[in-house]
Amino acid sequence: MGSLLIEGGSRIYGRIELGGNKNLALPALAASVLAGNGKTVLHNVPDIKDVKSMLQILGHLGAKYEMSAGDVVIDATGISTGDIPSELCGRIRTSILFAGPLATRLGYCRIGIPGGDPIGHRRLDTHFYGLSRLGVKLVSAEEGYALEKSDSPSEVQLFLDEPSVTGTEHIMMVAASVDCTTTIRNAACEPHVEQLAGLLNSMGAEITGAGTNVIVVKGNTQLHGGELTLESDYVEAASYMTLCAAVGGDIEITGRISPHYYWMTRRIFEMFNCQFTVVPGRISMSSPDKLVVSPDMNNAIPVISDGPWPQFPSDMMSCFIALATQAQGTCMFFEKMFESRIFFVDKLIAMGANAIICDPHRVVISGPSRLRGITMYSPDIRAGMAMIIAACCAKGVSSIENIEMVLRGYQDIEEKLKALGVKAELR
Repeated sequence: MGSLLIEGGSRIYGRIELGGNKNLALPALAASVLAGNGKTVLHNVPDIKDVKSMLQILGHLGAKYEMSAGDVVIDATGISTGDIPSELCGRIRTSILFAGPLATRLGYCRIGIPGGDPIGHRRLDTHFYGLSRLGVKLVSAEEGYALEKSDSPSEVQLFLDEPSVTGTEHIMMVAASVDCTTTIRNAACEPHVEQLAGLLNSMGAEITGAGTNVIVVKGNTQLHGGELTLESDYVEAASYMTLCAAVGGDIEITGRISPHYYWMTRRIFEMFNCQFTVVPGRISMSSPDKLVVSPDMNNAIPVISDGPWPQFPSDMMSCFIALATQAQGTCMFFEKMFESRIFFVDKLIAMGANAIICDPHRVVISGPSRLRGITMYSPDIRAGMAMIIAACCAKGVSSIENIEMVLRGYQDIEEKLKALGVKAELR
């Protein structure tokens, strides 16, 4: 599966450019299925393995596509099958997002069990609740999912039992393609949900309220090709910022950067005595003279927990855990959303980190710790990036195995690390 060797102990200096938002690119590719005529054009698409997996599914369905220099052009007019084999679905979780659009367009869909990171149970109930109300019925859940389209009502009122990001995206895509008005309450508010709504509007839908927890969708059964330029990936930005804070140095990050996406990140960095400057298109950060955890009032141990937008994203949790091993003080991380996200901390402990895994959702980190290089196996995308950060802090050489997992979500990882002065080599 490949490995990444890192020799730690060096401060970082340099500039990198972000790729497009992974969590927007994948649903945008699935949404292209809805275009019965015309081409869907996406700009600033990251060149990562998850994108390639979604494109392979599109090719299997009969769509034509071209990808060059971050631009993807999709012609979905030739889609002829609603069947996606398990082998393709098992590579990526967002394969589930093809189900509703295919059933809406072709009248049926049969897909295998979606794959994805083993970070814990990820419910699909929200998806099927919304789809069923829109006339897309789940008829079988044996060794995959089979869906069929029936008549859709003229108006649909939904209240999601959780603000699921992919659930909101899935429901919004189907609602955009049926002849009714749909109101989605307790919807996810993430920036990539709002930007996906922009793509669907360019395809002929009428969506208002995206970016809030109440989204109203006026559907159109004759959707056509659309166009979208993706914002840069703010999780990738935070990953390299935590690297800078943990090992020391200076970093400049460029790309399609919107400053208002970084307020929640700023608050967590402030807890570690870290500051950064963000303006449209650029982030600048210098490591603090002293990396220290700020205690809560009365010297209580602070808790960093994740939650739905605009709270601290779960995808950033792993990298900040690695950062905490290098900070003076103690803090607790409370991963509320996924019960297997923090199991990788065992590897940090093997490197010399002072950490206590309290239960599947909580870990206490006390630092700073002197880490040593070891061989590690990356279980998921974000844990793999956290291992890279820890390896850069460690004395000696570390090997991160199963690096293919990290390449699913991070573009040009070796080149970007080298641009910052990290001694890194992909094998």
